[in-house]
Amino acid sequence: MRGETLQEKLGKAQEKLDPCTLCPRRCEARRLEGETGTCGAGRELAVSSAGPHFGEEDVLVGSGGSGTIFLAGCNLLCLFCQNFGISHLLEGHPATVEEVKEAMLSLQALGCHNINFVTPTHVTPQLMEAVLLAREEGLEVPIVYNCGGYESKETLELLDGFVEIYMPDLKFMDARIAGELADAPDYPEKAKEAIREMHRQVGDLDCDARGRARRGLLVRHLVLPGGLAGTREAMRFLAEEISKDTYVNIMDQYRPCYKADRYAPVNRGITRSEFSDARTAARDAGLYRGI
Repeated sequence: MRGETLQEKLGKAQEKLDPCTLCPRRCEARRLEGETGTCGAGRELAVSSAGPHFGEEDVLVGSGGSGTIFLAGCNLLCLFCQNFGISHLLEGHPATVEEVKEAMLSLQALGCHNINFVTPTHVTPQLMEAVLLAREEGLEVPIVYNCGGYESKETLELLDGFVEIYMPDLKFMDARIAGELADAPDYPEKAKEAIREMHRQVGDLDCDARGRARRGLLVRHLVLPGGLAGTREAMRFLAEEISKDTYVNIMDQYRPCYKADRYAPVNRGITRSEFSDARTAARDAGLYRGI
């Protein structure tokens, strides 16, 4: 039996907008009729900013930067979000698929090594369409799907062939904590299922001779105060159920933002000891890339 074409996958993704079942929340908003979902998005997407970014992982930045396109809105909406202006408050401007396509081609022309969609989950169909149009006009750099990890496996299956590099967060490993901090008690289950599917599609991270990422999986893990991120369990999952060659960025930049000041212990930053323990947990699990 023949496989689905990319155009057929795009059509199926577009159908998921009405009622919306793109992500695990399955809010069923009639987005094509103008209703907005839990993510805050309706029919159109909104872009907060687009440009070369040099603050991403070295394997994405290289010498020309990562061509980041920040999308307004989010399907996860963590109460401590450090980009809450974009994710919660929807700071950005409406953009057509054609405008996103032009932005992608412009970033490539500037010398960016990839196109990095930041928080793309809730506007996946629109971005898929933009990718197809851009490729028809000469886009060659990899597409990075930079997400919070709260993904639907069914939607990810439709992205197979559109994305070269998946970069999910692995935020929480405890359902209770995920429920309290993001109103998503199914996050651990859905994130693990998503990462398995991402790895199935693109495998371990592969880089060129200059160390620039070409294809594969890169996982981010933000260390939270008080061990709330479940780091040791997260590292064990990646090492034992994905691959010991998984590229992992253990991040130490947590600081209380948005509504975090109302909840202990996320109302404080992490300690040096907490970050050191997180890196040790990764090494103990057998992970070594990016650590």
